[in-house]
Amino acid sequence: MWTIIKEAGWPIWPLIIASVVSLAIIIERFVALRASKVAPKNLLAEAQQALGRGGNIRENFAQFENASPLGRIFAAAVYNMNSTREVMMESVEETARAVTHDLDKYLTTLGTIAAVAPLLGLLGTVIGMVELFGAFQSTGHDIVRFASGISVALYNTAMGIIVAVPSMIFYRHFHAKVDGLIVSMESEAIKLVEIIQGKRR
Repeated sequence: MWTIIKEAGWPIWPLIIASVVSLAIIIERFVALRASKVAPKNLLAEAQQALGRGGNIRENFAQFENASPLGRIFAAAVYNMNSTREVMMESVEETARAVTHDLDKYLTTLGTIAAVAPLLGLLGTVIGMVELFGAFQSTGHDIVRFASGISVALYNTAMGIIVAVPSMIFYRHFHAKVDGLIVSMESEAIKLVEIIQGKRR
């Protein structure tokens, strides 16, 4: 592996750094975007029970607010339960936007890596081609320099594609997952609003 890195030259290092950052983001988002962590299945039933217990609503829902993104949305609805439906829905939508922003964390960086990695590979290719053509001189040609230029060009092109493809796949996967989670959470929040207003049991 070290031999390949040496043969690819200095242009490979930005791609190596990009690959490490991309892998770290992918692992972190896999952990952070688990449905059980973002929108627990039984949370609506638990919220309904907390409402039925009465007492201090803010105390009852403080644990919901801190436990999960869906809990934050539920808490926003409950804290405005004495207001009109429009006010409750506005608070739900505002909190949902904040939650979406948190769930999208690092995805812009992942998308940027997916877009830039092929360009970094192309830069390495151009540098390799420059070195390759520099091997040809009026007095002959330098075989070692010629081979080095080919190595730089090919290794950087391949590395750029290797970094970009998985980054783009997971970027789109996580975006789709966030969209699905948000739709699901908003649906659950609407059910809670209807429960609070007595329109649903």
